[in-house]
Amino acid sequence: MNKKIFGILMVVMILVCAAVFGGIYMTRHIGKSEKVVSKESAEKRLAKMVDKINPQTGTPAKSPIEYDETEDEADELPDIDTCPIQVRASSKLYAEIYSSPEKAGSGTDGWLCEMAEGFNSQGHKVGTETVSVQIRKVNSGQALDYIATGKAVPEGFAPSSMLWADMLSAKGTPVEIISERLSGNVAGILLSNDTYDQIVEKYGSVDLKAITEATEAGEFAMGYTNPFASSAGLNFLICTLERYDLENPLSEEAKAGFQKFQRNVPFVALTTMQMREAAERGTLDGFIMEYQSYINDAMLSGNYKFTPYGYRHDNPLVSVESASPEKKEILRLFAEYCTSDAAKAKADEYGFNGMDDYVCEYEPVSGDILTAAQKLYKTNKDSGRPVVGVFVTDISGSMDGEPLTALQTSLINSMKYINPENHIGIVSYADDVTVELPIREFDLEQQTYFKGTVENLYAAGGTATFDAICVALDMIKKKMEEYPDAKPMLFVLSDGVTNVGYNLNDVRDVLSGLKIPVYTIGYNADLAALQSISSVNEAASIDASTADVVYQLKTLFNANM
Repeated sequence: MNKKIFGILMVVMILVCAAVFGGIYMTRHIGKSEKVVSKESAEKRLAKMVDKINPQTGTPAKSPIEYDETEDEADELPDIDTCPIQVRASSKLYAEIYSSPEKAGSGTDGWLCEMAEGFNSQGHKVGTETVSVQIRKVNSGQALDYIATGKAVPEGFAPSSMLWADMLSAKGTPVEIISERLSGNVAGILLSNDTYDQIVEKYGSVDLKAITEATEAGEFAMGYTNPFASSAGLNFLICTLERYDLENPLSEEAKAGFQKFQRNVPFVALTTMQMREAAERGTLDGFIMEYQSYINDAMLSGNYKFTPYGYRHDNPLVSVESASPEKKEILRLFAEYCTSDAAKAKADEYGFNGMDDYVCEYEPVSGDILTAAQKLYKTNKDSGRPVVGVFVTDISGSMDGEPLTALQTSLINSMKYINPENHIGIVSYADDVTVELPIREFDLEQQTYFKGTVENLYAAGGTATFDAICVALDMIKKKMEEYPDAKPMLFVLSDGVTNVGYNLNDVRDVLSGLKIPVYTIGYNADLAALQSISSVNEAASIDASTADVVYQLKTLFNANM
C-alpha cells in the first residue's frame, strides 16, 4: 500500500514539475519583441558554434606608424583608365570632359554621350581646326579628387551639381563656368506610399523638416548615399545641417541635431544600387535619388512618392583654369549644342528637366563649408557612438601571393580613415581560426599592433570563412556588453571560397538575428558568395581585384568608420 501511495505521489510531482517548467518555457518570451527573441536565439546558437570552433589566440606584433603630414592623396587614386571613356574624340584637337554617370551611361542615362556623338559628327571648328569632345564617366566625388590632386585633369568637368565645382575651387583649383545648366534635374526623397501618407497625417506635409523629425523619432527607416562620393548624398548632408542651423550649418547646434537624426539612420549606402536593393527588401521606408533616375524606373515611380529637396542638380559644365583658350572654346561650342531645342527635347525624353518649377529654399554655400561638412559627417556620422568592428582576414592557401599582398597593402593604407575613438580587432582564418588582435580602442598603440599584425599574416591551408565570422561576431557581442550603445560592424577580406567548417546556411539566422552588417572585400574572389553574406544585413560588397581597391576602401571607411 505504501509503495502504491509513493508511486502516485511521484507521478503527481512529475506532472506538477512538468506543468511548472512547461509554463515557464511557454511564457519565457511574453513581453519581449520578436527582435529580442530573435537576438537571444541567435546569441545562444552563436555561443554553441564558437565553443565547437575553439579559436586560437595569436600574439600581436607591433609595427611603427609613419605619418606624412603632406599625405599624397593622388597615390590612393587608381589610374584614370579605370574610369571608362564613353565617347572618344574624333579629332586631333579636342576637350575631354569628366561626366557624372546618370548622363554618361547608356540608354536613358546616356544623354550626354548622345550629345557628344552628335557634336563630333558635325565638324565644328575652332579657328581652322576641326574639334570634338571626349566623355569619360567618373563619379562626381572621384572626379573632384582626380582634378584637385592633379592626378588626372581634364579640360571640362560636368558633375551632377554645382556643389562639386564650388568645392574644387575651394581646394585650390579654380574653375570657369561654361554653362550653369546642361539639363535640369533635382534630388529627392523617395517615401513608400504608406510612409508618405503617415507623415502627411502627422506633420501636415512632407518636406525635409518633417522627414528629419520623423527620422529622429524613429517613425521610419531613412537611408542616403555617401556624401564623399554621391551628389545626392552631399546635397542631403548640407541641407540636413542647414535644417538644424540655417545661419551656420557647422555650429554645435547643427552638429547635435545631425547626431540625433543620424542615430536612427540604418546605414549610409556606398552606392544608389545598394540603397535601392535595401528598399526592395523592405529595409528602408525612404531613401534619396535624383528625379531623372526615379521617373525612368517603373517600380520606383509606382511604389514611392518623390519629394524634392536641397540644391538643384542641373548638370553644369565648367572648365579648369589650366585649359587652353582653344579648348575652353570647344567646351563653349559643346554647351551651346547641348542647350539647343533638339538637345533639350532629347533630355526631356530621357527624364531630365522634369521638375523645372522647383526652387531651392537655401542660399548657396561656399566650397569651404561643403568640405567642412564632409569632415563633420566623418566624425559625427555615428551620432557620438563608437564603432566596434572586427576585420576577418582570409589567410588560406588560395590567398597566397598577390591576393594576400593586396589585402595587406589596402588594409594598412586604409587605417588612417578609421576614427581613433572606434574599437577594432583582427581575426585570421585558414583551416583554423585565430584571434590575432583583441578588440581595443584604436588609439596609437592599437594602430601599431594592427599594422604589425597585418604585416605578419601569411597564407596556407583551407578556408573556414564562416567559422571566422562566428568568432568575430562573438567578439563583437562581448565588446558590446561593455559598450552597449556602440555601432557593430564586421569586415571580411577573402577570395570568397569556403571549404572548411560552417557554411552560410548554418550562420544566416545568426547574422540576421544579431543585425550586424558584414562588409565583404573580395580578392580574386567568388563575388557572388561574398555578396550573399553582405546582403543579409544590407552591407556593401567590394571587388578588390580592381585597380581602384585602395580608393574604394578609403570611400568605404570614410562612410562607415
